[in-house]
Amino acid sequence: MTDINLTDEHVLVSARGGLGRITLNRPRALNALSLDMIVAITRVLNAWRDDTDIETVVIDSSDPRGLCAGGDVRALREAIIAGKREEAAGFFRAEYAMNAAIAEYPKPIVAIADGITMGGGIGIAGHASHRIVTETSKLAMPETRIGFTPDVGGTWLLAQAPGRFGEYLGLTGATMNAADAIATGFADYFVPAARVASLIDALETRADPSTVTELILLFDETAEPSPLLMQKEWIDDAFGRASVAEIAERLDELSADPEVGAAAAAAQQLLTEMSPTSLAVTLASVRQARTLDGVHAVLAQEFNLADWLWSVSNDMVEGIRAQLVDKDRNPQFSPATIAEVPADTGARALAHRAETPLWN
Repeated sequence: MTDINLTDEHVLVSARGGLGRITLNRPRALNALSLDMIVAITRVLNAWRDDTDIETVVIDSSDPRGLCAGGDVRALREAIIAGKREEAAGFFRAEYAMNAAIAEYPKPIVAIADGITMGGGIGIAGHASHRIVTETSKLAMPETRIGFTPDVGGTWLLAQAPGRFGEYLGLTGATMNAADAIATGFADYFVPAARVASLIDALETRADPSTVTELILLFDETAEPSPLLMQKEWIDDAFGRASVAEIAERLDELSADPEVGAAAAAAQQLLTEMSPTSLAVTLASVRQARTLDGVHAVLAQEFNLADWLWSVSNDMVEGIRAQLVDKDRNPQFSPATIAEVPADTGARALAHRAETPLWN
């Protein structure tokens, strides 16, 4: 067994019976990922990659409220304000390398996306080989609310979702329950929360049947019908439009429909609360991701988009301030409205290349 000495109390590591377990343990921040946590997780994964004593990896949380609420964006905001853009870029380099390592890991990784799993939490759970949700799961990519754009390889997941769910989830930051997550391809199995501990015990003891998938299927149950899937027709209609402005216009029209009006109006309201620049960038990012070859390429695109956003916009600094620092929920984004965003914003963002690329 490879000896791993970790100094970060926010990442707990154990190994038993061929199962390596990484438990996120930062409850005061609902496991928001700090750079130290990212480095620790990556170090463990690297150590276990060729360790013959470790056959399967589980990633879970010590906090029953959720797996991970995202990244430590407050620290990122401070770095950007201080002009330490390379420090901010270093955080994303480390996080994206961890996301890629999970996506490409040679051994099964079982992620327990119990409770709140958003942003950076999707970057951990969404790329695992076996993704488990429970009745308490709440998954989302809400980056447009803080003036950013879905990242951590999230646009790859959004791009692969059926129909125009990728655009809908990426732009609005809407929350998915367990059934929604399975229907859109963000999760694979529904296991009741009360049975998760027994599942992990079974993975440790390697009871028959012996494969990870077969073991999970012993605990897997059929989730309730997906509320999101039932809305596919109007979501495809509205979010398949060519631009954010056209999407908003179509949502306004659908708001008068007696069958889908309330849901369309709610989506339209969400768009008005997001950074208009981020909306344009996100729409372009999700659609471009559909043409890219895998998570590695998508992460590189997301890194370039992040660099562009820091260069041209203060929306991320302002969005984090409004949502997480002052908590007044009243961000002053610039431009302030969708109509004011230049039509070529998405194209300009996609054309940008960071001075130092993500992958050498």
